[in-house]
Amino acid sequence: MRCAVIVFPGSNCDRDLADAIAKVTGRAPAMIWHRETELPANLDFIGVPGGFSYGDYLRSGAMAARSPVMQAVVKAAGEGRAVLGICNGFQVLTEAGLLPGALMRNAGLNFVCRDVRLSVANSQSIFTSLYATGEEIRIPVAHHDGNYTADAATLDRLEGEGRVAFRYAEAVNGSARDIAGILNDEGNVLGMMPHPERLIEAEQGGTDGRRMFEAAMMALA
Repeated sequence: MRCAVIVFPGSNCDRDLADAIAKVTGRAPAMIWHRETELPANLDFIGVPGGFSYGDYLRSGAMAARSPVMQAVVKAAGEGRAVLGICNGFQVLTEAGLLPGALMRNAGLNFVCRDVRLSVANSQSIFTSLYATGEEIRIPVAHHDGNYTADAATLDRLEGEGRVAFRYAEAVNGSARDIAGILNDEGNVLGMMPHPERLIEAEQGGTDGRRMFEAAMMALA
């Protein structure tokens, strides 16, 4: 599986994501600086990592979404390449128009950094096929602007089309309908606030995040 990780000024989870990809696939991903206008040919998987791109100026992810490289990411997603946006990466994907809705300040106005329980809402995507629908998993979160919001019609459409990938199984940030991660129409783009790359080995305290990368590897091999 040929992979790349996008790196913005302020990214701080790019190496974590690259390490997770390398450990699951056996191959280090290409690290792509935000000023690049093209991606390597024949990519299968693009990771947009967490952090504080551009210092979260304007809105979280707003400036990163207009980086030169994001035009290439949008094009690649349109061609069916898999794109995973985690935490700030989820914010970037919404700001870039690859996913609907927006991520706002947490309901409690506090930074939340802890393990949380998630419920798998859709196990039929390329990212979630190794989970069971309704399965409860544990994944860390670390965000201040993770409160997912969208208008009622969009939320209804996401639910009706099975595009909610994960829900919080406990109170975390006030997200509408407890949404923790969503898919695009075609199912090849996933944005989620929790960090699966932080739980892929027992030494990290668990492996619930590993299956996401393994599922993608199987689907894209």
